[in-house]
Amino acid sequence: MCGIVGYIGKKNAAQITLEGLKRLEYRGYDSAGIAALDQNGAVFMRREVGKISALEKKLKILPQSRLSIAHTRWATHGEPSVSNAHPHADCKNKIFLAHNGIIENHDKIREALLREGHVFRSETDTEVLTHLIERCLAFGAPDLQSAVAQALRHVVGTFGIAVFSADEPDTLIGARRGSPLLLGVGKNEFIVASDAAAVLKRTRKVIYLNDNEMAVLSPKSKKIFNILRTGSKSGKPLKKEVKMIDWSLEDAEKGEFTHFMEKEIHEIPEVIENALRGRALAKEGRAKLGGLDSVEEQLGGIERAVITACGTSYYAGLIGKYLFEKLAHLPTEVIYASEFRYHPPIIGKETAVFAVSQSGETADTLEAVREAKKTGALTLGIVNVVGSSIAREVHAGIYNHAGPEIAVASTKAFVSQLAVLTLAAVHLGRVRGAISQESAAELLKEMLALPSKARKILALGGKIKNLAKSYSNHDNFLYLGRKYNWPVSLEGALKLKEISYVHAEGYPAGEMKHGPIALVDSNFPAMVIAPRDSVYEKTLSNLQELKARRAKIIALATEGDMEIKKYANHVINIPQTPEELSPILSVIPLQLFAYHMAVLKGRDVDKPRNLAKSVTVE
Repeated sequence: MCGIVGYIGKKNAAQITLEGLKRLEYRGYDSAGIAALDQNGAVFMRREVGKISALEKKLKILPQSRLSIAHTRWATHGEPSVSNAHPHADCKNKIFLAHNGIIENHDKIREALLREGHVFRSETDTEVLTHLIERCLAFGAPDLQSAVAQALRHVVGTFGIAVFSADEPDTLIGARRGSPLLLGVGKNEFIVASDAAAVLKRTRKVIYLNDNEMAVLSPKSKKIFNILRTGSKSGKPLKKEVKMIDWSLEDAEKGEFTHFMEKEIHEIPEVIENALRGRALAKEGRAKLGGLDSVEEQLGGIERAVITACGTSYYAGLIGKYLFEKLAHLPTEVIYASEFRYHPPIIGKETAVFAVSQSGETADTLEAVREAKKTGALTLGIVNVVGSSIAREVHAGIYNHAGPEIAVASTKAFVSQLAVLTLAAVHLGRVRGAISQESAAELLKEMLALPSKARKILALGGKIKNLAKSYSNHDNFLYLGRKYNWPVSLEGALKLKEISYVHAEGYPAGEMKHGPIALVDSNFPAMVIAPRDSVYEKTLSNLQELKARRAKIIALATEGDMEIKKYANHVINIPQTPEELSPILSVIPLQLFAYHMAVLKGRDVDKPRNLAKSVTVE
């Protein structure tokens, strides 16, 4: 969950890696550091606790350099401190390394290296890698490339690394296993990075490294090897395809908005349009999903679906279960990816496992895919990042096309996941004969109307901001919803928790009487999602129960609903849409409410404490 960037070429490497690091800060911001080899062969290194801005203050003068690595950290082993910040060095201060991931057997390796006389300066698991590489060189490895490959064969766990040695000033090495790493290809220059945001200013050409692959770079050449084979007779360079990033640097800028989260919420109408473009064929009554063409025959024989995901994506999966079962008559189970490996469901060739992940790099979800493949299940990805690990691991999949999401709290990606899951449900429904052409056509027509309806909700931003002001002194919230909107209550509560640090609980409204109502009083407000749907009357009953206990109530209601005003202190209106599609609209006011609450409380909206955007460690 850390950000890595490394550069080798003819430009000022330290400046380039620092710029790239700023674009990776959402991956971690407990501490940051940079190491560069200057033109005289001396290594310049600075590290600092806190955000990258703290490191910048320490960097009054950057050396002219052609080789540099930099790192922004989300702490796993060892608290945030200068000594635990990356890059780390070996005993002789020759080898410098930045690492994302977890070395699971670091204790045993550290003990062995200490017995040999190696001196450690940090509490991190990462530092063992620098000393292992140092040891391999001391015991006969002919060069850095061989030493890195040998060292990595000793470790258990995950890594994405960038490493260089002062003794080999024309070599930069990147390698991965379980943690993302890509290679930006420029003219007489190369960049290794945790994700594409760090390379876009230099190039849109990238090579995605697979597990156990290592890139050996000089200013004019690149070679990619399999770590497990390097040093043997079969250690020949691999042929890798160069791909183009399909979004621009401008897409990753805030533009006129104060925060990335605010910008990304306002991009939701366009995100829905992009998810539906060329896919929602309303006149034909079908969803065209080209990413599933290669497995169309297998889909016809599927008897069961499992959706696996983490966090916000898990809540999207819960809605996906309702959609799959309603529109496709397909029995569906939703499983936290972090539990999938340790209590795997009973699945086989008749099961389709859908892995949902914005980044496509979520460690638990990636491992769930690998477990599912062992059983013979059909694995399908719903991811936003082209070329990501999950996208390459699954049998087939669907891209969200939501563009880069920089804020840690997911907003537009969640909406795009809902749109894609709905399309997938329609597609499966037509394949299975569970939904008629006419019914599919009507639902797809309603989907195409969602962007304009989303814009109407965004126009209520001022009203929602004023609501946030009215409730900004409260420390607890209850979020309630039913049926399709129960998972939206979970997501709304999560948004409030993760960016404003206000305690919030999401519940199915029908479960309120089974415990949570004990919390309710005049100081415990409730956000109730109550559109006019098949469970509207039931939700009204819950509102009356809250009102009887003097709770302050904010209700999300369908436009034109006058009855709900009898029970709610405040009402936010959302346009009418079929209940299957209502989560796509009802989540937007909850995102805006959480955003304004966080701003009013002075929180760091885009980079909330203790969180990172892409969870690439278990």
